[in-house]
Amino acid sequence: MSKFDLIIKGGRVATAADVFHADIGIKDGRVAALADALDGADRVIDAAGATITPGGIDGHCHLDQPSLDGSVCADDFTSGTRSAAAGGTTTVIPFALQMRGHSLKEAVDDYHQRSDGKALVDYAFHLIVTDATPQVCGQELPALLQDGYSSLKIYMTYDDLKLDDGQILDVLAVARRYQGMVMIHAENSECITWLTDKLEQAGKLAPKYHATSRPGPVEREATHRAITLAELIDVPILIVHVSSELAVQEIQRAQRRGLKIYGETCPQYLFLTEDDLDKPGFEGAKCICSPPPRNKENQQVIWDGLVNGTFQVLSSDHAPSRYNDPQGKMLQGTDASFRIVPNGIPGIETRLPLMFSEGVGKGRIDLQTFVALTAANTAKIYGLYPRKGTIAIGSDADIVIWDDEKEVTITNDILHHNVDYTPYEGIELTGWPRTVLSRGNVVVEDGEVVGEPGHGQFLPCDPPEKAMPLGRPVIDFQPT
Repeated sequence: MSKFDLIIKGGRVATAADVFHADIGIKDGRVAALADALDGADRVIDAAGATITPGGIDGHCHLDQPSLDGSVCADDFTSGTRSAAAGGTTTVIPFALQMRGHSLKEAVDDYHQRSDGKALVDYAFHLIVTDATPQVCGQELPALLQDGYSSLKIYMTYDDLKLDDGQILDVLAVARRYQGMVMIHAENSECITWLTDKLEQAGKLAPKYHATSRPGPVEREATHRAITLAELIDVPILIVHVSSELAVQEIQRAQRRGLKIYGETCPQYLFLTEDDLDKPGFEGAKCICSPPPRNKENQQVIWDGLVNGTFQVLSSDHAPSRYNDPQGKMLQGTDASFRIVPNGIPGIETRLPLMFSEGVGKGRIDLQTFVALTAANTAKIYGLYPRKGTIAIGSDADIVIWDDEKEVTITNDILHHNVDYTPYEGIELTGWPRTVLSRGNVVVEDGEVVGEPGHGQFLPCDPPEKAMPLGRPVIDFQPT
């Protein structure tokens, strides 16, 4: 009987802390040994000269999520996780969305039905709380937070999703008591509505005006308010998809004061600008997302935030709507106001290659920072570390072997999502995942997806305190 099921030999291994050369021995889906020279395996993969990183964790993506506007999420758990695996991501954390007037537990049960037996890689769920009733805050949310759903998202915008400040405080109090991690979409809803009304009255309906309706101050104010509410309750929060220099400044001020405020950004704020919403005809709708991309100078601020510690997480915010589809971006036709174009862009497959090539390859970040931003920190914040997010003895063997020198031009026809476009069309990269393992099973080999639906398992998450101590006592706030 072989000592190992698989050995990966000769690669340069990167974690969030170190870069070293080692063979990796894998047994029963986990890393069993790291050493200079291992032998005795059923299979050996030669990784000489290649970079090896932990499988990526996409902590913010939308798969088979029900909509409130009649649009359809283009990717289900099979197509979405196939695309994730092809891009080197081996764990995804999408959202179980509570509909107003329905229970939170009902949303979780529905999402399990949508995901069971379909995923190629492992997955967990965030909760989305849209109806913070006494029943939800007093019973359902506490029970779910203790039952492996340890993170949740709340919105400060979108009429069908947003909570007011008092409701946010109620939810933050529950999160503090039960050690949940709260993600906040921070944009000022009233300002957006006022600006949108004025633009529409002036006949300014084109996709480019989406950016005009959501300028930097709208994000700054809501970011400041979210931080204030979190400070009042003394609970950590993570501000998601941060796009603007103004919001970055608010997060940095809070972090300098010692508050536990975490930041997430996304590739669209590093590679797209507001000019991408101003393409001919209706093409700019392909890049409508919220918050919107900013100007070219703002991109450098976001890159700097990845280096200086403002951001702990780089997620895709994969929100897949097809473009040429009456259930997608063209839901109301090509003359529709930007207000009613489904929000979001695809990116679950391109997240890691973009950062590996343009971040590590161009010298903007080092390998350890790449691993921290795309895997390790996400695992820690959402209670999956050290099972996920690192290459260490006892950790799941979620591993990416990179073809460091492979030159790839991103085109939609090479991607595996169920979307008819990519906003990153034509970007030239150096470096692409060659082989990807999920719990020791090869799911991508020589760049081809070979994994099967059903391999992916649901992951109950620990409270983040267990993975990454956040430096606060637990006190007994009760929701009103």
